[in-house]
Amino acid sequence: MAPWSGFWERNFFAQVPLVAAWLSNAFVRGAVSGVGVITASAGLAELAGAFGLRRRAASSDEPTG
Repeated sequence: MAPWSGFWERNFFAQVPLVAAWLSNAFVRGAVSGVGVITASAGLAELAGAFGLRRRAASSDEPTG
């Protein structure tokens, strides 16, 4: 659920007045977007690290000479 999508304003919890005011706040939308960017970046870094580690382990198992 992205804060810039229409679903953000039309979900079940947005019907509650207190929550609707909170969800329409630009700072909340920016914070949710920022957390999403950080999470996606961390996931990509983990993925790159996993592939890099696997590649290094496979190359160190090969006999030299």
